[in-house]
Amino acid sequence: MTNHGLVLVLLLFAATGVSSFTVNTKNANEKVKEFEGVDLTCSYSANFGSNARVEWKFSNVKGSQTYVVYNGKVTQPYADRVQLYGGSNLRFSKVNRKDNGFYDCEVTSSTNTEFKETRVTLTVLVPPSKPMCRIPVSSTTGKPVTLTCFDGEGSPPPTYRWYKNGTPLPENPSQIAAFKNLTYTLDPKAGKLTFPSAKKTDTAQYSCEAFNEAGPPQTCKAVKMEVRDLNVGGIVAGVIVALLLLALLAFGIWFAHKKGYFPQKSESKPRPNVVYQPSSVYSGAADNYDDGEFKQKSSFVV
Repeated sequence: MTNHGLVLVLLLFAATGVSSFTVNTKNANEKVKEFEGVDLTCSYSANFGSNARVEWKFSNVKGSQTYVVYNGKVTQPYADRVQLYGGSNLRFSKVNRKDNGFYDCEVTSSTNTEFKETRVTLTVLVPPSKPMCRIPVSSTTGKPVTLTCFDGEGSPPPTYRWYKNGTPLPENPSQIAAFKNLTYTLDPKAGKLTFPSAKKTDTAQYSCEAFNEAGPPQTCKAVKMEVRDLNVGGIVAGVIVALLLLALLAFGIWFAHKKGYFPQKSESKPRPNVVYQPSSVYSGAADNYDDGEFKQKSSFVV
């Protein structure tokens, strides 16, 4: 290509907004077993300059972000097990499950503000542990019921498989003749087995298995779920017993009241109306009566 052609290409890049600055990695998706080492690579084009600024940022699966390399140095949380080599690559001496996430290599030109980055997804392989299963021991016909299974240790997140009486349940029962009469929905990622309307034929021993690529699968203990008809007779009997108890309680209160076992309220008697008669008016007259007869006193004056 002639110099005139090269200039034409550069002008074309400038006109279209295409930049020749590039940042790349050789392992965009890296998987490594827990407690083993791994290298995360990052390379950039020469036009960034010999003094380009390189930084590594880590984002976990929950979105929290932190620096692994800042201002050309490994940050303190990683200093004991991570080193920067080749000017832009990361080397972990060992990883743990907390290192699961995304690593961004950011390169900034030393001569201008040109900025590019590349991402490495790191998956730390951790075998599943024994899952925690929630299986009801009983259910009622016609009612919905959900069985759940979960393991928070495995990485990548485990997939779940449900068993009925030791036989694995297919995700789509309607497509398999032996299971077409079963009505359930199965979510392998969430670990949920749901019966929209439980039947007596759903009575069985159920167990769940968690598995991923990191190690052997783990299974929870099988639990029997029994589906029964609604016990109408038992409900009616319970209501009758409750009514009888209420009637017996009312009779007991009435009987105790009749026998005087409860304290009686004191009746307030009406107070007599007393009219005060001054003695100065009637006392003399009263002395003049004796046995119904009026007796004249010497002081009586006509």
